[in-house]
Amino acid sequence: MVAASKTHPAERIEPLLEQGQRVFGENRVQEAQNKWPGLRERYPDAELHLIDQLPSNKAEEAAALLDCIHSLDRPSLLKALAKAFDKTGRRVPCFVQVDVGEEDQKGGCPIGQLPDFLAQARAADIPLAGLMCLPPQDIEPAPFFALLDKLARDHGLAGEQSSGRSMGLSMGMSGDFETAIQLGATHIRVGSALFGARGL
Repeated sequence: MVAASKTHPAERIEPLLEQGQRVFGENRVQEAQNKWPGLRERYPDAELHLIDQLPSNKAEEAAALLDCIHSLDRPSLLKALAKAFDKTGRRVPCFVQVDVGEEDQKGGCPIGQLPDFLAQARAADIPLAGLMCLPPQDIEPAPFFALLDKLARDHGLAGEQSSGRSMGLSMGMSGDFETAIQLGATHIRVGSALFGARGL
């Protein structure tokens, strides 16, 4: 479970750390830089994931700070990350975000471009963690989760567990994580169920 701590201050994150939660998701590199150094001093085993769009000009800072990126979705970012990984010596695992709902505003690699994009990532020595998606709002998410699972299998990003479900799927949030888990999610991004509504 990735606790989506984006927009929440350090004092709201620390109680979860005290209770044993170790994987957290932020949406902006600068916000993470501001609030996580102190938390990581006290909890050095905490993992920090980026769960929103990453501007290409923040690639080097992201490479130095993050433990996983869930939003690799375009060639310009791929090139920036490859360069940043070479410079920093850190190769951060990346989920490729797929535009399963054909919604340009959410980002994500178009499904038709996924084979070429994955080939480019592998050629650039980007460590691939799997696939990620954000289904359209107000539509039953199960078909989109199932589609992501199929895409992972079709493109060699599916390891097998004893249950037969694929590994490396970042999908599902507070309102639909149970469905996502049923359809093979390995990483769920849970915010409001843990922290309440933003700004509270």
